[in-house]
Amino acid sequence: MSCRTLNLNLLLTLNPRLHTRIGELRPKFRLRNTVQRSRFLCSDSVQLNVSTYSGLFEKRNRSSPNASTLELPLLPFQVDEVLVPCERKTLHLYEARYISLLEESLYRKKKLFVHFVLEPIVISDSTDGESFAARYGCLVAIENVERLEVGALVSIRGICRVKIVEFVQADPYLLGVTVPMLDNIPEDASKISSKVVELMEALSGLNSLEIKLKAPKESLLQTDIANSLMWAEMEPSVDCDKAFVPSLAERVAFAALQPVSGSNQSELLRLQKEKLRAMDVKDTWERLENSLKLVKDNISMVAAKLAIQSVEVQ
Repeated sequence: MSCRTLNLNLLLTLNPRLHTRIGELRPKFRLRNTVQRSRFLCSDSVQLNVSTYSGLFEKRNRSSPNASTLELPLLPFQVDEVLVPCERKTLHLYEARYISLLEESLYRKKKLFVHFVLEPIVISDSTDGESFAARYGCLVAIENVERLEVGALVSIRGICRVKIVEFVQADPYLLGVTVPMLDNIPEDASKISSKVVELMEALSGLNSLEIKLKAPKESLLQTDIANSLMWAEMEPSVDCDKAFVPSLAERVAFAALQPVSGSNQSELLRLQKEKLRAMDVKDTWERLENSLKLVKDNISMVAAKLAIQSVEVQ
């Protein structure tokens, strides 16, 4: 399980003379004409003061009024830190704004918040500054909190993909309205079920091989694959609208997108690309097929490493 320290300086280090506009691709937001740009203040961290202006972000495409929504704190990351459903991650939160976000999530938002990617984009009518798209949103549940002298270690679990449809505030932390993004309902349920079983069997085989690999002493006894698959097989006990809980097939497909012990940089880069593709896919069958191919490739890769390992032992 990886542990990452979150510092917005590393995420959005901007020249204080620049003005930056947040542009949303799907759905789209725009700044009202009365306030064309918002200034990011660069000191010990970046701030976007939205509360100063009433209705600063104007939503172009509204979601269906009957859609399930959750208003939750939003935690931004770089694109190489995308989180997928079923995945677990440990964060070191220590800045005051993120401790406030943690308290809000723990005591007023049922241990939920949204992990999302703030991705740089190019807008044709932009004359200066940088624009960003809020993408790859993932509803997360807080599983454990360890208080430290400086901040806290927070263990989180990805639940489902979400779309941010409205920004509500930015101070002291981002807050927004989200809707669930679930797969299209498959027509052939039996076909999907057989593919889920095939993928689960492949994951079990991969896990059996992985635990035979030599691992660093600090490695967890349970692999990331086993941990995510175990969580996927259970009905998630999340205190929110059931519309935010993905199907078993969707959960198992995402459970396959976990790093294998001893992965090199090239293998991790491929996994990153697969995670981004899986977050964009809306068809369960397509994601299951992609995940199964990845798992089979990983089985071949681990088997090769085990062969080399056995030769080195001799």
